[in-house]
Amino acid sequence: MASKTAGTDGPAPVRVFLLDDHEVVRRGVHDLLDGEPDLEVVGEAATAEQALVRVPALRPDVAVLDVRLGDGDGVSVCRELRSRMPDLACLMLTSFDDEEALLDAVMAGAAGYVLKQISGTDLVAAVRTVASGRSMLDPGAATRLLNRLRSDAAPPQPAVTGPELTAREQEVLALIGEGLTNRQIGERLYLAEKTVKNHVSRLLAKLGVERRVQAALIATGPGRSAAQPAQPRTFGGPRG
Repeated sequence: MASKTAGTDGPAPVRVFLLDDHEVVRRGVHDLLDGEPDLEVVGEAATAEQALVRVPALRPDVAVLDVRLGDGDGVSVCRELRSRMPDLACLMLTSFDDEEALLDAVMAGAAGYVLKQISGTDLVAAVRTVASGRSMLDPGAATRLLNRLRSDAAPPQPAVTGPELTAREQEVLALIGEGLTNRQIGERLYLAEKTVKNHVSRLLAKLGVERRVQAALIATGPGRSAAQPAQPRTFGGPRG
């Protein structure tokens, strides 16, 4: 297939990579996406091992990753690829409506999580959404997960306005609320990534939560400090 190129009146097409261990699924998604004038499938893989080699070589804008694979899982692939390519948008595509998998995907840096039951039109829209820097999560799974996390995070909310968090930890918490990764927080605050990780570990302990997503909900909730306003990371906002 001839490579698509930018026209004189528009940008280059979004470069997409596909990872799925089912050939029929890969072919269907390939044909669907490649039929769009603003999208171009630049590579495919059937295994996690292949994806970890091919994606860095091809430098796509978006990687569509199957969650469950024969030799691993797409969440681990997402985490590894994002550590090497922070600007890569990963869209998880799965048959399983699994809250834990969704949470793991968000923590791994995925920009989107959708079910394979999604319509072709909505899948194309999801790819465009994550390519633009926004997030796209399956509404049903996201709602159940958020309700659970909000319930878990509700008791420690007053600690955000208390004296326990240092000024630096308040800054880090606010940026967690924006959905930034440790690396991105380090770049924003001119800190080493390891230093940011230490700050995150300490503030999670002080807030009495175990998961970063719970801290993000606290940071964007009504109990945050007025001196440290956070920009909420809604599921239509910038990805982390």
